[in-house]
Amino acid sequence: METGARDSGLGARVSRCLAAPLVLSLVTLSASIVAAAETQTVTFAARDGVQISAVLHLPEKTPAPAVVFLNMLGRTHRDWDDAAAKFVEAGIAVLAVDFRPSALPDPAAADATGSPYAALVMDAEAARAYLAARPDINPGRIGMAGASLGANVAVLAASNDPSIRSLALLSVSLDYRGLKLEQALKRFASRPALLVASSEDPFALRTARQAVTMGDGARELRVLSGAGHGTVMLAREPDLAIALVDWFLRTLL
Repeated sequence: METGARDSGLGARVSRCLAAPLVLSLVTLSASIVAAAETQTVTFAARDGVQISAVLHLPEKTPAPAVVFLNMLGRTHRDWDDAAAKFVEAGIAVLAVDFRPSALPDPAAADATGSPYAALVMDAEAARAYLAARPDINPGRIGMAGASLGANVAVLAASNDPSIRSLALLSVSLDYRGLKLEQALKRFASRPALLVASSEDPFALRTARQAVTMGDGARELRVLSGAGHGTVMLAREPDLAIALVDWFLRTLL
C-alpha cells in the first residue's frame, strides 16, 4: 500500500440447561433491538422536490460528527454497511444515500454542465442539509465520501458548500460524464481531501495523483494494490475502512 500526502441436583441442572438458551435468545434479541435503534431508513427532499432515501447510522454519543456516503452508479447504500459500522464505533454518524432512481444517463436531467448526472449533486446537497438539521448531529462537523460517480458528485456538492469540512474520494475521475473535478476541487480550496485509488485502475490512479495538486488545502493520496474500483476496494482491502475512519477523525474533530 502506497501512501502519500501533500502535506444443586438434577432439577437445578435441568433448569440451568433450559435457562441458558433462553438467556442467549434474550441477549440476541436485545442486541438486535439496539442495532435497529441505531440504524434508520430516512427520506428527505432535494431542492427540486425529489424524495431521496438514505440509511442513517448513529453512534451512542450525540450530537456526533457525521459523514455522507455517496454510491457508485447502479449501487446502493449496502456497499457502505461494513464501513458504516466502523464509523459508528468511532463515534461518527453516517448517512448512506441512495441516489434518485433516475441516476441513469438522461439528457433531460443535464444542467449547464451538460452532465446527465447533474441532478445527483442536489441529492448530496440535500443529504448534508438533512444531517445539519438533526439535533443528534453536530452541523459544524460534516464530511462527505464518495466512490466513482459518487466521488465526483461529492466534490461538486462540497465545492459550493463551506459547511462540508472534509472529503474522501474513492476512484474519482477528472470528468465523469460532465461532472468535472478540477475546478470544483480548487473551489474546495483549503479544506482537506483524501484521494484513494488502486494501482491496476490506471485512470482513477492518474486522476488521484493529479488531484493532490488541486486546491491549496491538505491533499492525501492512498494507493492500494489489486483492490479494484470504488466501493469494491472496501471489500478487497479491509484496512481501507479503518483508514477512512482515521481520516475523518483527523479532519472533522
